Amino acid sequence: MNAAPVDAARVLAVDDRLLEVYGPRTLEPSGDPLDELIQTILSQNTSDVNSGRAYQSLRARFPRWEDVLHAPTSEVYEAIKAAGLGRIKAPRIQRTLWAVLERRGELSLDFLNDLPLPEARRWLTDLEGIGPKTAACVLLFALGKPALPVDTHVHRVSRRLGLIGPKVSAEAAHDLLEPALPPERVYAFHINMIRHGRLVCRAQRPECYACPLSDLCAFYAGAAPES
Repeated sequence: MNAAPVDAARVLAVDDRLLEVYGPRTLEPSGDPLDELIQTILSQNTSDVNSGRAYQSLRARFPRWEDVLHAPTSEVYEAIKAAGLGRIKAPRIQRTLWAVLERRGELSLDFLNDLPLPEARRWLTDLEGIGPKTAACVLLFALGKPALPVDTHVHRVSRRLGLIGPKVSAEAAHDLLEPALPPERVYAFHINMIRHGRLVCRAQRPECYACPLSDLCAFYAGAAPES
């Protein structure tokens, strides 16, 4: 059974409140989707600090993506081990680069900027191991396309607020939440939901009584379960 569509008015009400509390956000796309793709792979299941350190180490050791592609996997692992799960991420990065090269004939994803959002997303998610969150990160942060990444914070806060059902997965939430937001509001919603999830609506011991969204929250009202 397909999940019920979200209430767009409620999503916008939450976004309005988040903007009041945390302020507007200005997106400055990096402009390089392949760089963003590799950074996002490195960021999986680790902190921003560790993934950033690993990415800088990787680029210092291998200045070109061609160098990463042809390097021994053990050397790629050594370069990125600060990110954790290097034994998994090193071959995954190399397989991803090979797939891009085979499908495009070059190590570049710049062509995605010329595709409509659904086509660009589909091209990325057709790559092995690239799900909707990684694809959305690439499209949003590199190209400025209004794709909404649903990470653990966005997913948790959305479920507690009752924007999505308690059994809706993070993967399914992408297709439900993104259409409820005007394109120009996607970035701020993503960033502010993460901030709120880290500061207030934490996984353990959420500060419900200090939450500026409590009057909009199904979990606080007792109308939504924790999971």
